[in-house]
Amino acid sequence: MLLENDYYRDMQSLHVECKKYMYYHTVLTMRDGSVLDGIIENVDMDEVTVLVGEDVMEQENDNLYDQQRQYYGYGHPRRRFRRFRRRKFPINTLVGLALLNYPYIAPPYPYNY
Repeated sequence: MLLENDYYRDMQSLHVECKKYMYYHTVLTMRDGSVLDGIIENVDMDEVTVLVGEDVMEQENDNLYDQQRQYYGYGHPRRRFRRFRRRKFPINTLVGLALLNYPYIAPPYPYNY
């Protein structure tokens, strides 16, 4: 009986933490050890809806305008995109959440004249 109550408390704390990080870019750690980043969009009692980020490279023959350009020995530069897909995960598959650390940029120093 004690194990079930602890498990329920862990699930409840994960639910509260998911609600707190809603609409933030977070890192989700799953029970199987996989780690993914995404934006928490919705939290239900049983599942979490996450916009999961994935990298996409432009295909070689997508852009005809770029094919007409000459890049003088550098080859054809391929563009990289970031796409987000909506996925649902059961809350019991989550182990932990963390906010994604972006580099902190200090505001400019106010110079005295």
